[in-house]
Amino acid sequence: MHEGHRQRMLKRLEHAEDLQDHELLEILLYNAIPRKNTNPLAHELLTAFPSWEELLHASYEELLDVNGIGPETAAYLRCIGELLGRMGEGRESFPVSFSVGSFSEFLCRRLAPLTKEVVEIYSIDAHERVRSCKRFTLSLPDRVQIESGELGRFIAARKPAGIVVAHNHPSAPAHPSAEDDRFTAQVQLHCSVNGIRLYDHIIIGRGGDVYSYFLVGRLEGIRRNFNVTTIVGEKLYRD
Repeated sequence: MHEGHRQRMLKRLEHAEDLQDHELLEILLYNAIPRKNTNPLAHELLTAFPSWEELLHASYEELLDVNGIGPETAAYLRCIGELLGRMGEGRESFPVSFSVGSFSEFLCRRLAPLTKEVVEIYSIDAHERVRSCKRFTLSLPDRVQIESGELGRFIAARKPAGIVVAHNHPSAPAHPSAEDDRFTAQVQLHCSVNGIRLYDHIIIGRGGDVYSYFLVGRLEGIRRNFNVTTIVGEKLYRD
């Protein structure tokens, strides 16, 4: 019975804004208490602490004093509280919205210090807000490439309106290679198939120099030449 109830509750997270506080807490406790009804304990915690802030900043001893809370659950809640506290300690977050200038500065700070080449894909929503990132470590040092299936899974999971691609040249200037150009075209074609926009491909070179396909004017031509209509659609229309 509990397993079916848990699956129904997890399904409701698709519309998490409709969940009440005790329901959210009940779901949160699933990870700490795998085989027990956590609903009564959620109510107990929200009775003991009058707000989410006080609950997630309660001490280990205060949590243990709540009926039904054992050492593992107390440690789990303390860990969450500690993570929330660290969120405000000055770690650099993504730029709120995408613009080539601010994003390039952010990427310089993020990628220029790296000694290995990586590719990062950023999801952009319909309001051009930067929502999330996935990093890929390259297996071939002279080739910027990620599997199309990986990119497809990223798009399916994040459902972006668009993406930004970034990668670094740890031992070379930011100027793109032929492989970089080919990779940009492949990503653009993938975006076209999925009906989303490729906002830019930004390269960070050794020493922090920057190359933006958008700013140098090359991205528009890539968008025009590598899309479903150009490659497939016009042929179908002629047939």
